[in-house]
Amino acid sequence: MHIVEAFGRIFISLIFLLAGVAKIFNQEGTIDYMESFGIPSILLIPAIITEILFPVLVIIGYKTRVSALILSFTAILFAIIFHTDFSNQMEMNAFMKNLAVAGGFLIIFVNGAGKYSVDNMLSSKKK
Repeated sequence: MHIVEAFGRIFISLIFLLAGVAKIFNQEGTIDYMESFGIPSILLIPAIITEILFPVLVIIGYKTRVSALILSFTAILFAIIFHTDFSNQMEMNAFMKNLAVAGGFLIIFVNGAGKYSVDNMLSSKKK
C-alpha cells in the first residue's frame, strides 16, 4: 500500500503544479485576475515559484513535511482571497475544494512522505 501514498502525493500536488505552469503561459490573464482581487502583479513570480517548486518537492518526497505545510497554507489563502462569493455555487465549490486540498496536505505534513520518497531514502542512509 505504500505506493498508494506516492500516487496520493502526485495527485494532490498536480492541482498546484499545473496551475503554476499555466500561469507561466498566461501571465497577462493571471495578472488581470489577481489585480481584480486587489493582489499586486509583483506577486505573480512568487506564486509561480510556490505553485511549481513545492508540489515537485511533495511529489518526489523531499522536504515533504515543510512543503506540504506551505501548500496547505497556500490553499487556505487562495480560498479566502479568491473564492468567498458564497452566493455563487461554483465559488463555494472552489472554496471547499481548496479546504479539502489543504486538509490533504496537512495529512501529508503529519505523516510524512512515506516509503517511496527521497526523505525516506535519506533517513535510511543515516541509520
